[in-house]
Amino acid sequence: MTGAVIARAALPGRPRGPRGLRRRAACRTEAAMPAPANRGSVPIALVQMRCGPDPDENLARALVRADEAARSGARIVCLPELFRSRYFCQTEDNDRFALAEPIPGPSTEALARVAAEREIVIVASLFERRAAGVYHNTAVTLGADGSIAGIYRKMHIPDDPLYYEKFYFTPGDLGFSAVATRFATVGTCVCWDQWFPEAARLTALAGAEILFYPTAIGWQFDVGSEMDCAQHDAWETMQRAHAIANGVFVAAVNRVGREDGIRFWGQSFVADPFGRVLARAKPDVEELLVVECDLGEIERVRQNWPFLRDRRIDAYGEITRRWRG
Repeated sequence: MTGAVIARAALPGRPRGPRGLRRRAACRTEAAMPAPANRGSVPIALVQMRCGPDPDENLARALVRADEAARSGARIVCLPELFRSRYFCQTEDNDRFALAEPIPGPSTEALARVAAEREIVIVASLFERRAAGVYHNTAVTLGADGSIAGIYRKMHIPDDPLYYEKFYFTPGDLGFSAVATRFATVGTCVCWDQWFPEAARLTALAGAEILFYPTAIGWQFDVGSEMDCAQHDAWETMQRAHAIANGVFVAAVNRVGREDGIRFWGQSFVADPFGRVLARAKPDVEELLVVECDLGEIERVRQNWPFLRDRRIDAYGEITRRWRG
């Protein structure tokens, strides 16, 4: 894994919505660790990694990467989507359900030890076995004390060639939320969620300052370099737009390498509230990005681009309809 990249870009109190706004998202607080009132910069780490066939080996490597990130100064560390295994949703196979685990479970316990020892926050994407026949694609936020500070279950579930996730995952039922950790208030969505502006907006309205997207995305067909570039550009542009529209930091954390029919394109990145890319990983190698996020930039950008102030919440009722035609 290559060395860390440092970039720069803090926050007042948690933003409040207009009076009367009914928010579906809830804000949770890390147990016994309220976020400090006086904010500054927080270094976050994106762990871009390859994922092999052995889940235990993948977990061991992720623990090493989290420890490396902490020693590089990161206070919040995010791992890629479903990092414990190769991306198994390329086929529909009942045997793959054996990869699922409960939460809390072996992975959260191992990650919690690193979080507590290094006093860092870890965002980890796991294949959750909730009950017999009920499975979720779940992101867990572990607090700097090792406790489970928040759980998010992926809401938008794709069903596309080589992305047959509906076979495996029940849609999330916890809504969109933010977690006030020791270092920042973080919100987490997962991969396919990144294409939906409603998800980003509701997570931001819950108070998220940094929006993490654990991801497993790549090119699945050989359609030429022009289309490859267009697909990647659309992916990055969409998430930069979330950063701009909501005045938050956005961190997308991808895997790399070829796994069966998918060439994962890496290029994990962090965008600031102005939509500028502060750092971007390479497309074909494992890499640890450590990016310093100035939370004060949220207030500065929102003062000049008051999108949240000018929202016409009285006129958006029909957004809950499937189609207006």
